[in-house]
Amino acid sequence: MKMIGQLKEAMKLEDLRKRMLFLVYGFTIFMVGRLIPLSTVDASALENIFGGDDLFGVLNMFSGGALKQFSIFALGVMPYINASIMFQLLTIALPQRKQLAQEGETGRAQIASWTRWLTVVLAIFQGVGLTTVLKGMGALQVGLWGQLEIILSVTGGSMFLLWLGEQITEKGLGNGVSLIIFIGIMATFPAQVFQTGTLIYNGAAEVYQVVALFLLVGIIIAGCVVVQQGERQIRVQYARRVVGNKMMGGSSTFLPMKVNQAGVMPIIFAISVALFPRTIVTFIPSQADWMIWLRTVVTDWFTPSMGPHSWFSLSFYFCLVVGFTYFYTAVTYDPTDVADNLKKWGGQIKGIRAGSETAKYIDRVLTRITFAGAIFLGIIALTPYLVPAATHISTFGLVGGTSLLIVVGVALDTMQQVEAHLLMRHYKGFIG
Repeated sequence: MKMIGQLKEAMKLEDLRKRMLFLVYGFTIFMVGRLIPLSTVDASALENIFGGDDLFGVLNMFSGGALKQFSIFALGVMPYINASIMFQLLTIALPQRKQLAQEGETGRAQIASWTRWLTVVLAIFQGVGLTTVLKGMGALQVGLWGQLEIILSVTGGSMFLLWLGEQITEKGLGNGVSLIIFIGIMATFPAQVFQTGTLIYNGAAEVYQVVALFLLVGIIIAGCVVVQQGERQIRVQYARRVVGNKMMGGSSTFLPMKVNQAGVMPIIFAISVALFPRTIVTFIPSQADWMIWLRTVVTDWFTPSMGPHSWFSLSFYFCLVVGFTYFYTAVTYDPTDVADNLKKWGGQIKGIRAGSETAKYIDRVLTRITFAGAIFLGIIALTPYLVPAATHISTFGLVGGTSLLIVVGVALDTMQQVEAHLLMRHYKGFIG
């Protein structure tokens, strides 16, 4: 009731009300667009391609089912995500890109422009790959010009979603691209609840199994919130210094270090690496004995599943997530840069000498808390396989590690932005 009361107060604010309504408009446009088909396709063939847990199933989840329905938003915002990841890695690897990123608004605008152009290129390549695979599997019956038309359509749809995301960021609440992914995942929620209810109605599942499922989901969500919000605070003391005619500094603050510094990216990297070999060998038409043996090995031993060798495949997947967590954290968080910035502004960690000693201390703390974050991400990554095996209900896909982390993370970020708008106007917020 308290949250409902605060929501009523929020809706009284004209600016915040307009932002919320624009967010609803953006969601409506996405939900309608994902239902507009591009071409007639074989529904049963699409069900076989996108119904599994391979890369196509993951991409379909991020598009909110638009890929499976083969709509104009079939590619979703995945080309933009891939382009952003590539530029983020290039910024770390190339000194020129890193220097450009540190030039303030001008540098960020230049990188954003390059990212958009790379998104166009990646969308075209992904459109070519998608239509070629669908034609090869007999799901799409079009000629060369028809294929070109579809490629241009899905590319245009992806760029329109990017524009829509930027508009939501500017005129709505939260990060627009993240919210589009969020609503795409949540779009499948009603169907999953209906399918789960149908299992009970048909006697295929017991009530206690559904209760156990939702209890596990609640516990997992609570764990995601705790870890996503968790951080290690290092006290930093700033020395007094003269800037112009004013005395600055002399204050004490905290350097926050998040437990899950890498976010959801390690799971995305790990699932891509784990499922890519299976996707490749599945599309190779050869029926030679060695190819059949290779498919069996890749599927049974290296593809995450609850099959006969699940202990090895899930352990392999868990190790991939842990390894990518350390890798992505090392790429995105540079202790040396943090130590240099602290030294530049006169900050010092108590008992630690400024400069290289501070960098070593931050790196040591980061390594320790990343271990906890990596184990957490590894466990979350296994939930799509362990929870259905424990409850014998596989219709509730929201329990999946990647989707659940995205939903929780985006919801928390959006709520914090609403909180900030309320606090600026001296209203009590949802969280505080």
